[in-house]
Amino acid sequence: MTTLNNKIAIVTGASSGIGRAAAELFAREGAALVLSGRRQAALDEVIAHITAAGGRAVAVAGDVSDD
Repeated sequence: MTTLNNKIAIVTGASSGIGRAAAELFAREGAALVLSGRRQAALDEVIAHITAAGGRAVAVAGDVSDD
């Protein structure tokens, strides 16, 4: 099913857990993705998985915590 064709989804916390699962689901449904999280290497893994399955995704690493 491709209910999200021609849509763009922004997924925060996409490097693991629920965020990663949501990103992978949205990609399977046809959405192009903008992923964010704190760990670039982990985001790169998610992007590799999505693009290997034919999806489209880019990642922006960053930490918005206030130290």
